[in-house]
This record gives sequence, structure tokens and C-alpha cells, in this order.
Amino acid sequence: MLTSPRKPFTRFFLAELLVLLAIPAARGQQSEPPALNPFGSRAEREDQKRDDAVPGFVEMSDGKVHPGQFMLTRDARLKIFDEQQQKHREIPLKAIKRIDCTVQKEWVEEEWRFKENASDEKYFTGRSYPSREYTHNITLQNGQKIDGTLSGIVYVRADPAAEPERYLLHKRDKGNPGTDLKSLVYVRSIQLGAKAFEEGRHKAAGTASQKASAATGKGRS
Repeated sequence: MLTSPRKPFTRFFLAELLVLLAIPAARGQQSEPPALNPFGSRAEREDQKRDDAVPGFVEMSDGKVHPGQFMLTRDARLKIFDEQQQKHREIPLKAIKRIDCTVQKEWVEEEWRFKENASDEKYFTGRSYPSREYTHNITLQNGQKIDGTLSGIVYVRADPAAEPERYLLHKRDKGNPGTDLKSLVYVRSIQLGAKAFEEGRHKAAGTASQKASAATGKGRS
């Protein structure tokens, strides 16, 4: 009986075809690097340290001070509308020495809601909420100052093993219904640099010491 000469050729051809099809997939897997997550797991944070982080501290309107490493999202800049030049500007974090916030206006607003869907009639819920508007002043490392409305999110990591805290810098803010203006805490100032970081550490330690003393005094009374 004669053996068909096409069978070994067919098997060889199919094997080669499978190898050729596998090569592009393998190349694609090798050429695509793993996604970088700047705020991922602890192992990721240790292996992917942010070289663009800047030391400093943030001071809140309630007096709390938080020192740490300041970051924006990767390749991002703070956006401010320059009132003097009447144009938007993007400022890298490393070029900034400090950011100061000024309260432009604040008030308590009544909460109103529509009675029904697709209805123009509103009713007062009996509750109110605090509202506030801000302007910001950015002082650059070269001493230049920029006044205007700021928009951006700053991340502060106090501990390399912890997740960063998120601080919002914006033009207008409002609190939850039933709260007051005092409870609507905002970023009063941000100071950057090695000296600012050490100053922030001392301030934070002093605030913690005062709280501990106050708590001890209440316990004794």
C-alpha cells in the first residue's frame, strides 16, 4: 500500500503555522510594560518611588498641620488663572515655594429641592449648608507671585508605607446639609522645600502635644 506524501507535509505545515502565529503574540506581550500605579500596593510603592515628590507641609483652616512628600498625578501641573495676565497657566510643583489661600466670600445657603420630577416648583427642606469661594496666591522659587483662581489636587504622603492623603485646591466649595462654616475645612497654605518639611514636623508635633495635654486636663477634671 502506498502512503500519501501529503500527510507529513500537512503536519509539518500546520506546526510551522502555529509557531508563526505565536510569535507576534509573544512579541506583543514583551513590548507592553506593566501598568504603573503611583499609589498602588506597598511593594509597588517601594519599587516605583516618585522622583518628582517634593517635601513640605500643608496647614488646614482648623490649625492641623500635615508634613510629608507632595505629589501631583504623574506629568500633571497645577492650573491657575493668572488675574494679572488674564490667562491660564500651568505650574510644575517643583517650581512652587508656597501656596496661600484667601477666603473671598462665605455664606450659609438654604437647601431647596424640586417637589417632583420634571416640575419647576421647589420646596425648602429646612436645612442649610455652608458655601465658600477662594482665591490663591502662588509664590515661585524665584520669588515671582501669581494671584488667581486655582484648580488642582495635591497628594501628600506622610509615610512611605501608607496611602497618600488627597487635598483639593479649587475656587468654590460647599459642605454637607446641616453643617456650618467652621466644619467646612479648607487648605489654608502649602509650603514646600526641605526647610518647610522640618518646620511642618515641629508644628505637627506641637499640635499633637497640645492635644495630649488638653485630653489629660479633661481627664483630671
